Amino acid sequence: MYLLFRPKWHRFLTQIINTQKHKNLLCSLFSSTTTPPRLEELCKVVSSTIGGLDDLESSLNGFKLSLSSTLVTQIINSCEYEAPTRRLLRFFLWSVKNLSSALEDKDFNYAVRIFAKKKDHKAMEILISELRNGGRVMESQTFSVVAEMLVKLGKQDEALGIFKNLENFKCPQDNFSVTAIVNALCAKGHARKAEGVVYHHKDKIAGVEPCIYRSLLYGWSVQENVKEARRVIKEMKSAGVQLDLYCYNTFLRCLCGKNVKRNPSGLVPEALNVMMEMRSYRIAPTSISYNIVLSCLGRTRRVKESCRILELMKKSGCAPDWITYYLVARVLYLTGRFGKGNMIVDEMIELGLTPDHKFYYDLIGVLCGVERVNFALELFERMKRSSLGRYGPVYDVLIPKLCRGGDFEKGRELWDEAVATGVGLSCSSDVLDSSITEVFKPTRKVEEGNLKGCTMFKNPVNINQKTTKGKKDRKRMKKKKKFSSK
Repeated sequence: MYLLFRPKWHRFLTQIINTQKHKNLLCSLFSSTTTPPRLEELCKVVSSTIGGLDDLESSLNGFKLSLSSTLVTQIINSCEYEAPTRRLLRFFLWSVKNLSSALEDKDFNYAVRIFAKKKDHKAMEILISELRNGGRVMESQTFSVVAEMLVKLGKQDEALGIFKNLENFKCPQDNFSVTAIVNALCAKGHARKAEGVVYHHKDKIAGVEPCIYRSLLYGWSVQENVKEARRVIKEMKSAGVQLDLYCYNTFLRCLCGKNVKRNPSGLVPEALNVMMEMRSYRIAPTSISYNIVLSCLGRTRRVKESCRILELMKKSGCAPDWITYYLVARVLYLTGRFGKGNMIVDEMIELGLTPDHKFYYDLIGVLCGVERVNFALELFERMKRSSLGRYGPVYDVLIPKLCRGGDFEKGRELWDEAVATGVGLSCSSDVLDSSITEVFKPTRKVEEGNLKGCTMFKNPVNINQKTTKGKKDRKRMKKKKKFSSK
């Protein structure tokens, strides 16, 4: 569940950290070599965005530096996040042609994994072709990375093609490679293709059956194919593979996801039946199991069922976590049950649960979206009492919302409060100026009572239909008169 609530900027921040890490690695590489100026110049040439690929190769030909297999790998590793992908590829191909001692197989495999991680299909295709034509060995780890990336790029048939011809790459078709291609296919919902691989390589999955079955179950779950997912569970029981919490949670997610679209009223009964089956196998549903159901109930705005599931959790001895309270409070706020939603939040705080910032960020955003800024301010006070910190995004939402609603006084109060506590704000101070900020007033609705006596208001469609019908009748009568006159 943590992945579900991971902040959107997490990947961007991780990339920045990794970039800085590799910069430090590059500096340490230069400081540890005997000729750092020449190496530094070479890395700058590879990482530069000025000039074309032919210019890059011309510059590389001007270097009189003796390269080694290890040095080429180090340069690629150092320039991985800074250099454009095509320049990295050209540098590697130039090294293949000009290196005095040939590059080893492990260097080719490392380069293929780098380009796979960068999602450059063309570069992968070129280097894989070099591997095959050069009679080099593709490592099993490399095939696993390549298969995963090709399926992510929507080229699952190409991944299957490489798997079927692994002997051309001197890579064994063992349980590791079979598991790798099955996992890659199922991760994107290609369970049918994955089952085909399993069917033709039954003799090679000995010892990894549990992993194979879990992948197939996940693959059918991605498609929300309950029938096939249930069949996989039955096969697992027949094969003596022990079912665990992951298997049932995966099936529960599949079942609930399908019911959201086709049978919302059957969501809770069928989910509870699955949980009863879990208990019969001595697998106790956890908060994650219940949160799967609550998440789907929130998508369909099933308020009573959400509250019922929360009470059922408490009675069954499964302690709700902050995500549980978040899901219930969210559906209550979205459906206008603000008092009940506040009670749920207070109950969570009284139990001593410490939610993530996502809890308050999202719920305050929901309250502002349904035009209940007063309740959003109350929730913000609860957040401040919990001393979570990171209040900047909340101020950035509330201050403009208050000012655009005409409450400049409260907006100024929050602004001064943020400045006094040293919170950095992203919104401009111009929102506090009533001469600049446009106040959005609710449009006046037309009173229906004034139009009740009007015939046009009662049934305008019928009047139009009658008018059209009258015109057609008159035309028909004219045609009859002309015909009779003849």
